[in-house]
Amino acid sequence: MATTNDLKNGIVLNLDGQLWSVVEFQHVKPGKGPAFVRTKLKHVLTGKVVDKTFNAGVKVDTATVDKRSMQYLYKEGTDYVFMDTQTYDQIHVPAETVGDAAHFMLENQDAVVALHEGTPLYVELPASVEMTITYTEPGLQGDRSTGGTKPATIETGYEIAVPLFITTGERVKVDTRDGSYLGRVTS
Repeated sequence: MATTNDLKNGIVLNLDGQLWSVVEFQHVKPGKGPAFVRTKLKHVLTGKVVDKTFNAGVKVDTATVDKRSMQYLYKEGTDYVFMDTQTYDQIHVPAETVGDAAHFMLENQDAVVALHEGTPLYVELPASVEMTITYTEPGLQGDRSTGGTKPATIETGYEIAVPLFITTGERVKVDTRDGSYLGRVTS
């Protein structure tokens, strides 16, 4: 248990049996009336964002979320198998829980898996990953970096938009939050 005065960004609250992560909060002390806390909460499983206001000092139930560094091993059926890098325990994470992160996961890649009472809640990847372009249309003479973009398939099979000068076989940096191209990887 904690009070609304203890709220921080990233803390997970258990409200009516559902887990909500605090995205942002603001203590408000109006000239008249009691102080209150205005929060923006994100549902841990669905990603839905809601605004909620609490009276200052009210007790809120916090949930213990265990974030562990794990290594993605392989896909088995619809589940993704991760291994805890400390204990070498393997856990199966359903595809719905992995979500869009699956577009940017390669075998033996590290990720953070958030668990609540042994149940995987979500998978957190680094902000950007390096991927190899497996297929893209060849660029034409005169294509410049200021020009448009073209579709390219990365090694996970996901399609991203890249500048016209990128060729098949190149390593690129990709933003894992929105799948946008961030630049070439120079070795």
